[in-house]
Amino acid sequence: MPLPQRIIVTRFSAMGDVAMVASVLKEFCVQYPAVEIIMVSRPFFAPFFEGLKNIRFHAIEPKTVHKGFWGLVKLKRELAQYKVDAVVDLHFNLRSRVLDLLFSISGITVKQLDKGRQEKKALTRKDNKIKVPLKLTVERYADVFRDLGFNFTLSNKLAPNLQDVPKVAFSMFGNLDRKKIGIAPFAQHGYKIFPQVKMEQVIDYLTHNGYDVLLFGGGNQEFQVAQNWTERFPNTYNTIGKFSLTDELAIISNLNLMISMDSSGLHMASLMGVRCLSLWGATHPYAGFTGYGQLPADCIQVEHHNRPSSVYGNKPCDCDGVEAINLITPEMVIEKI
Repeated sequence: MPLPQRIIVTRFSAMGDVAMVASVLKEFCVQYPAVEIIMVSRPFFAPFFEGLKNIRFHAIEPKTVHKGFWGLVKLKRELAQYKVDAVVDLHFNLRSRVLDLLFSISGITVKQLDKGRQEKKALTRKDNKIKVPLKLTVERYADVFRDLGFNFTLSNKLAPNLQDVPKVAFSMFGNLDRKKIGIAPFAQHGYKIFPQVKMEQVIDYLTHNGYDVLLFGGGNQEFQVAQNWTERFPNTYNTIGKFSLTDELAIISNLNLMISMDSSGLHMASLMGVRCLSLWGATHPYAGFTGYGQLPADCIQVEHHNRPSSVYGNKPCDCDGVEAINLITPEMVIEKI
């Protein structure tokens, strides 16, 4: 069987997962430059795939145009124009599986992601955990292409993707003598967030010892926290809500280092080829969500028999009366930096 030459790839959310898909497709495009990819995701994530010549981005609008079953029928009709040979489902949720079915009915080959749910349940259950490293999520993504016959190998190494600093961010890079450290201190779930008081100690140390700190990620509430930090600590800059995703990625590409929770900041740093120190509490690198190309030694964590309590950080993780993320100290982070 000849290899497919035009493939639809679906991954609708979340931000970190889509960034990981982009890292995988970046390597795929190098190894298979003749294969055209139609990437289907939310429009906000389009910048992750900019600059990849054989990727065409097609937006899904799940809350409006493509809502519900008939919305997915409409999406399938839109995608039919590309006359693809195969569909690679890297999401494997209800929405993507309905779309898979519609393409299968049309005679198109469909391959789906194996999320490894049983292994992850064994890793995160309260009792009798099977605490072993699971397959990396990026390798699970690559496996779906391998199922189509591609001899696809991931290097799992950072590839610097330095871009020009956007003009609107020049003020953040005015002092070339100070190294630039990005901090993405927030996450969707609170059990993954390093306590605010402890993060303040890290920022205080950095900004008084030769570093500029750039704060990333979050909504209105997080913006206020970050804004407060810029007022309290010198050489601290708040990027939240001030830049497009394209500009934000360009800024990240110019950092000397990123510090992130187990969240999208980690995977955006990987996409731009920037080393990242990641903090892990209720979750664990063993679940496979370490940043693409990042070093295992750069995962900051304190081992405890109750960790991890969940894959996504949406459940508390009691470590002898202390929440798991709180086992990490500011001194551990500063020493690693």
